[in-house]
Amino acid sequence: MAVKIRLLRMGKIRNPQYRIVIADSRTKRDGRAIEFVGLYHPKEEPSRIEVNSDRVQHWLSVGAQPSEAVQAILSKTGDWQKFKGLPAPAEPLKVAAAAPDRRAAYEAEAQAAAGLAEAPKAAKKAAEPKKKAEAEAPAAQAEEQSGAGAGEEA
Repeated sequence: MAVKIRLLRMGKIRNPQYRIVIADSRTKRDGRAIEFVGLYHPKEEPSRIEVNSDRVQHWLSVGAQPSEAVQAILSKTGDWQKFKGLPAPAEPLKVAAAAPDRRAAYEAEAQAAAGLAEAPKAAKKAAEPKKKAEAEAPAAQAEEQSGAGAGEEA
């Protein structure tokens, strides 16, 4: 029995998602597989590649032949070079950044909203004494000037 390591297509139209599978070479592309050994999602940025390296090495050692696409994927992960005894790939496999914690983002937004709600009240309270001081200051200056002028006359 000729065994192949190939891609099994899944996903929706225009959104392909593949499983890397071990299958008999005579089965259909999306037919029955012997074993699932990885994932490949090309539409994500960067492409999501997950491979069970131990199982791939086992199947390569017993004679399974990878398809061209799978061989390219295994070259990116370094599994093909490991099997052939070549040096590891020059550039490391790109990994997507960790998704931000939605709960932490929500709590930060809630605190910011609460802080903004309190800030205008505090600003109004701080502005009121300034207005009173400004209103009293010209009157006090006028009294000083009138008082000083009256003292000079007397």
